[in-house]
Amino acid sequence: MSKSAAGFLILALLSGILHLALVQEVVVTLPLIACGVFAGLFVLALIAGRKIKFDPVLR
Repeated sequence: MSKSAAGFLILALLSGILHLALVQEVVVTLPLIACGVFAGLFVLALIAGRKIKFDPVLR
């Protein structure tokens, strides 16, 4: 996992926890929207990390 993917994962978890801590009802809040955005960026960072690989074997 790349550093950016790990960062987006941590941000998504923190914003999700913040939403759960602040709101008891089912309401769309800014931390919940941020959680969705960071989760999407996390998935994109994982995909990008898989496509760009360093091959140490020179052929």
